[in-house]
Amino acid sequence: MHIKPRLACVLGGILALAGSSQFARTESAQPVRRARSLVTQNIDEAKLVTIRGNVRPEANAANDLGAVAEDFPMEHMLLQLQRPPELERELQKFIDDLHDPKSPNFHQWLTALQFGQRFGVAQQDIDAVTRWLESYGFKINSVYPSHTLIDFSGSASQVRAAFHTEIRKLDVQGAHHIGNLSEPQIPEALAQVVTGIVSLHDFPPHAAHKMRGPSAQFTFPGKPGGTEYGMVPGDLATIYNLNPLFNSGISGQGQTIVLIEDTNLFSTSDWNTFRSTFGLSSFSSASLRTVHPGNCSDPGIASPNDFEAILDAEWASAAAPSAAIMMATCADTSTTFGGLIALQNLVNANSQPPAIVSISYSACEPENGSASNSAFNSVYQQAVSEGVSVFVAAGDSGAASCDNNVSAATHGIAVNALASSPYDVAVGGTDFSDTFSHTNSTYWSSTNSSTFSSALSYVPEIPWDNSCASSLLASFEGYSTTFGASGFCNSPLAQQHFETTVGGGGGPSACASGLPSISGVASGSCKGWAKPSWQSVFGNPNDGVRDLPDVSMFAANGLWSHYYITCWSHIGSGGALCSGNPSGWSGAGGTSFGAPILAGIQALVNQSTGTRQGNPNPVYYKLGASEYGSSGSSACNSSNGNTVGSSCIFYDVTRGDMDVDCTGSNNCYTPSGFQGVLSTSNSSFQASFGTRAGWDFATGIGTINAANLVKNWTGSAPPPPSQPDFSLSASPNSLTIAQGSSGNSTITITPANGFNGSVSLSGSGLPSGVTASFSPNPATSSTTLTLTATSSAATGTATVTVTGTAGSLTHTTTISLTVNAGTSPCTGPSSSANFSISASPSSRAITQGSRGTSTISITPQNGFACSPTLSASGLPNGVTASFNPSATATSSTLTLAASSSASTGTFTVTVTATCSCGLTHSTQISLTVNAPVSSSPDFLLSASPSNVSVAQGSAATSTITITPEGGFNSAVFLFVLNPPPGVFTTISPNPASGKSTLTFSTFSIAPAGTYSVTILGFGGSTMHEINVNLTIRP
Repeated sequence: MHIKPRLACVLGGILALAGSSQFARTESAQPVRRARSLVTQNIDEAKLVTIRGNVRPEANAANDLGAVAEDFPMEHMLLQLQRPPELERELQKFIDDLHDPKSPNFHQWLTALQFGQRFGVAQQDIDAVTRWLESYGFKINSVYPSHTLIDFSGSASQVRAAFHTEIRKLDVQGAHHIGNLSEPQIPEALAQVVTGIVSLHDFPPHAAHKMRGPSAQFTFPGKPGGTEYGMVPGDLATIYNLNPLFNSGISGQGQTIVLIEDTNLFSTSDWNTFRSTFGLSSFSSASLRTVHPGNCSDPGIASPNDFEAILDAEWASAAAPSAAIMMATCADTSTTFGGLIALQNLVNANSQPPAIVSISYSACEPENGSASNSAFNSVYQQAVSEGVSVFVAAGDSGAASCDNNVSAATHGIAVNALASSPYDVAVGGTDFSDTFSHTNSTYWSSTNSSTFSSALSYVPEIPWDNSCASSLLASFEGYSTTFGASGFCNSPLAQQHFETTVGGGGGPSACASGLPSISGVASGSCKGWAKPSWQSVFGNPNDGVRDLPDVSMFAANGLWSHYYITCWSHIGSGGALCSGNPSGWSGAGGTSFGAPILAGIQALVNQSTGTRQGNPNPVYYKLGASEYGSSGSSACNSSNGNTVGSSCIFYDVTRGDMDVDCTGSNNCYTPSGFQGVLSTSNSSFQASFGTRAGWDFATGIGTINAANLVKNWTGSAPPPPSQPDFSLSASPNSLTIAQGSSGNSTITITPANGFNGSVSLSGSGLPSGVTASFSPNPATSSTTLTLTATSSAATGTATVTVTGTAGSLTHTTTISLTVNAGTSPCTGPSSSANFSISASPSSRAITQGSRGTSTISITPQNGFACSPTLSASGLPNGVTASFNPSATATSSTLTLAASSSASTGTFTVTVTATCSCGLTHSTQISLTVNAPVSSSPDFLLSASPSNVSVAQGSAATSTITITPEGGFNSAVFLFVLNPPPGVFTTISPNPASGKSTLTFSTFSIAPAGTYSVTILGFGGSTMHEINVNLTIRP
């Protein structure tokens, strides 16, 4: 929308999500648990462990006003639980399979109950934890069906007694809060199953939007009066190519988009006004409703977050005008963010949750704490397992998420904890570059349409960055650098208008777990979420962690004259009447707009494919890798503007950066002056972060051409349907028992093609005097087979067949059973003689062509006198096992040897000890076989000389040398990223494989001084930079 002159100020956007209905309580349900128990000892309150990383930086002695009242209510606290490591790996593999079209599990989504049965904490551990909580008087509100979270309430005195931390009153910059100043503690017996308390404070995440400034903060040449361009739905449809979809009937019919909020809407009529004013009301199947899912309270209207709620609803509807919009709202409690409660209740509902969720809140990883970070990751894991696509705003503070909306970053590089999980789409933010390039008239009509749109085509984009650390803003204002005493950030103009951290969010996950050594800073034992397997595309660094954002959308709040328009009539909280020309309505920006818009585009994908998609990222990155190849796509470069390639799925933003200004020593480059700029190095300028070809931290893969995304969506059609089926296996598959004794084997049921029924088990081929029993029977995942021999049972070896039946499906597995005569001497004088077996270590990692060992220990009990024989099963192909000695009453060394061609991956090896008397026991070892680490092809860049001096009006050269390593044999393309003003550069030859000559040709008007010029080289999938210092003499 073309506006002259300016809009009223207001706020920007919030979160969105998907779900419905009440969740199922699981207290009475006792499903078969696959997880092994992690509570293996009695709870001893004298043996405590500290749960690290669960104290807010604001909860400190300086802000302490004393303890809250003993009976201060602590409502809806959430205790986050953790499954065993091997089950966590199995879940991650299952989620990968859900999104792999080649897997039989592709799109075989689970229900909440099935998720808990397969991947939840063991029921006996749930019981142990709930009994412990109840012993302190806590009320158990809910044990979620996921079996990974317990909702409980109590008082401050109960928290102090149980968790050994006191809840204190806090004064934080004049605002009253509560929180714990010390880390909570729990009994050692519960440490393996409890991650932590999600929150013991009232610092909820903040909405990821930014108010629009009252006017343009500097004069745009040729724009008297400050002409501005407010984004309306028609502009969105033109710029991101939604119109071809709308015209073909794909506008979100039959889809539901859930927006997660902690407030109700101020007025639903605002949504109707927005739709009718901007031409969306012709899409008649749309609807809007508010629910308070399951276990939560109605939040009422909580300003200013009700602006977040309405902009989410309006702009999700702008992208999918026929979709149903569901506001899922829960009130914040004294300890827990209402949005998290709403999301948990939705994905744990009895019915399948809606397929699309959008969340527009932000909290930085180091401050959010490891338990809360784990809680969001865990619920997103469950959501994608149920086929839900989760979109989250990446944040509005550049790469300084811990410094939201302040004049300078002080806590270094950090990302939004709500967006950094591998199981959501993190949505970054861009601005349009037409004002910077003085090309507004190329992309915007001077008159508005009947629905107030004025965009003429796709508009070239740059990262959203309002800070003086923006290289484009500094250049526009005539500065060659952003840093240093003479740089833009230390200028009077910047100090008055542009010292701010406002900009699109991005960066590497760095503190999802662990404890910061510096409060609020990613430091100490902090670790980021591991890089997911799908996050691979040209430009994405090999840093081993989850990187943000994944994709971006326009998010600016007016600095370069562009922002979003929203109808929010809550005048008492800063809104505006939604009447007359929309130039007087509310205006804002933020990545909170991009999240619901991307959720709306996902609704178009789901309508087109006819199915829910779970995590969209594997498809995004697959399409991005195809478009960018090994060097990027010049045709899809956003800077092409209205000549960008018509077949591009992503617009690659390659101009500008998202850097912000800073002070202090945390990722802050300050060579001189007071104000520095955020940098990955304190000793040299390494912008945090800039754009480049392909993926980058500033904008991710890029922004989206919606029609091409829907047209090219891959991995959305399942393989030809197969009949649901299952298979059986036995472990161990051979047993030796004595007359008068018994032995056990675990029968595992492995589903295929969406099988989710119960299997009835029976045994046949039993020797005379031997009986078989199964517990449970029927079973859904596994059962224990017990073979019992009477004192007169027939001796010898027999093959026992286990048959499983489910409807018309029947499958079998076999067990070799040996029955020995009488009572073996190994039982000793006691009829209760027995033994146990253990492995140390119980997990090993080896590489192909190497070996590893583990000590197998036999512990006799009650006079046990046998030396059991050891065997191993479950070995991957190419791995052998040997024992020394092979039979022992004490210990043996197990050697696992992998051939050079052994199968790689993680496997469960079962070690079985069998005594001649019939007793048998087993233990398990997690074995990981890795491929040898090989040297990747790479190259080095160097410049000689690296310090070049040239007079104004003349030329000078430097030789750029490319040195290959590790068999690198690709040509290297060389670029000069930041030549000083008045300097023309050439590189010849280019591309090169050995040496190239870099020539600096200066005009007589080139400003004298010394400049650091960056040379970028990339070849194959490798990229490096070097700097050449150029001194221009008068």
